[in-house]
Amino acid sequence: MQLSFQYEYNTILFDVSYSRRKTISISVAAPGLVRVAAPAGLSEKEVIKHVKRKARWIVHKLDEVQNTTTTPMKKQFINGEPFMYLGSNYPLQLIIDAGLKNPVVELYRGKLMVTSPTGDKEAIKKGIEVWYRIKAREQFRERLEYYQPIVGVIPTKVRIKDQQKRWGSCSSLGNLNFNWRAVMAPSPVLDYLIVHELCHLVHLNHSQDFWHLVCSIIPDYKEMRNWLKKSGSRLSI
Repeated sequence: MQLSFQYEYNTILFDVSYSRRKTISISVAAPGLVRVAAPAGLSEKEVIKHVKRKARWIVHKLDEVQNTTTTPMKKQFINGEPFMYLGSNYPLQLIIDAGLKNPVVELYRGKLMVTSPTGDKEAIKKGIEVWYRIKAREQFRERLEYYQPIVGVIPTKVRIKDQQKRWGSCSSLGNLNFNWRAVMAPSPVLDYLIVHELCHLVHLNHSQDFWHLVCSIIPDYKEMRNWLKKSGSRLSI
């Protein structure tokens, strides 16, 4: 069984197993993988209540495990594996339907549902990536429309790209590029990325004036920037 709760900018997803025990045990086995062993008969509400008390410790351990992993863990594309979208983890639910031509991906009842003609991992990965790219275009379009009048600028072009080392960029021609993987990050982090690049249309540098402008719109931008530094490697499939 999988349960979750919100803590600051993180959605903590954890697996629960029940047995004849008297106490709750919590362990972090790998980046994004939290396991909880609970006494049989304990309600979901009580389990979440107990685990919430350890939220700070869990986030610390998740970051610790992530920071000791030099490269992102390769996805296995198996049932129950967590996939992040807007900061929340959604367990993968695979369904095989040979009548389909291409994988169909959707969020449904708290899960990332992938209906695929085969169990081929590369095909499933490609289908999920296509879904992420579509969602990225939707989210970036929506948030750009919101922030453009606040910053007072309109980009010449906006492109969603496959960038391995950059979350966003701005050219002297007024073109903005964004990494599609950024749509996995929490919404406040996504907003920071958008405001960051829009502010470059005013100041094409990282001067004090640039950061003052960013700060006037996203006062806690340093938290968002630190989140990317610490957790950015998790935004991958």
